[in-house]
Amino acid sequence: MAEDHMRYDILAQEALRGVVRKVLAEVAKTGLPGEHHFFISFVTRAPGVRLSEKLLGQYDKEMTIVIQNQYWDLKVNETGFEVGLSFDGIPETLVIPFSAVKGFFDPSVQFGLQFDPATAPGAAAVEAKADADVEAAAGTDAADGEEKPGEKVVSLDAFRKKP
Repeated sequence: MAEDHMRYDILAQEALRGVVRKVLAEVAKTGLPGEHHFFISFVTRAPGVRLSEKLLGQYDKEMTIVIQNQYWDLKVNETGFEVGLSFDGIPETLVIPFSAVKGFFDPSVQFGLQFDPATAPGAAAVEAKADADVEAAAGTDAADGEEKPGEKVVSLDAFRKKP
C-alpha cells in the first residue's frame, strides 16, 4: 500500500474538530436550541487545558462534561473553548483546547464524533513528554535510556499506529 503523504487522517480530524467549534460557537451566541445538549470528553493533562487542582485530582487523565442546563460564560475561539460549570455546588471555569477533545456527543439526535488526540496539532510535543514521563516512571533516564536493574521498559512506539 502507498504511503499517505497527505495525512488524510489528520486532515479529517481537524475538519471534524471544526464541526465542534462551529456548534459551540453557535450555542455561545444563541443558546442551546430544542433538546440539544452535549457530552464532551477531553484529556485533562493536554497542553492548554485549565481546570482546578481539585478536578485534576479527580480526573487525572480524562473527563467528560455536559453542556445542558447549568452552564455559563461559554466562549469559543479558533483554538478552544471556555465554559463555567458547577461541580458539587462549586463553580469552576474550564478552558479546553479543541486539540484535547476526545469525544463529542449530542444524545438528542444521536450524533457523535470521536477524536484521536495524537492527531491534533501539537500532539508530537505531548507524545514526547509522555514518552519521557513513562520512561521516568519505569525507572529509566529519558536522556540516556539507562534501565534500573531488574526493570524492563517497553517503548510507547510498540503500541503506536504507524503512519
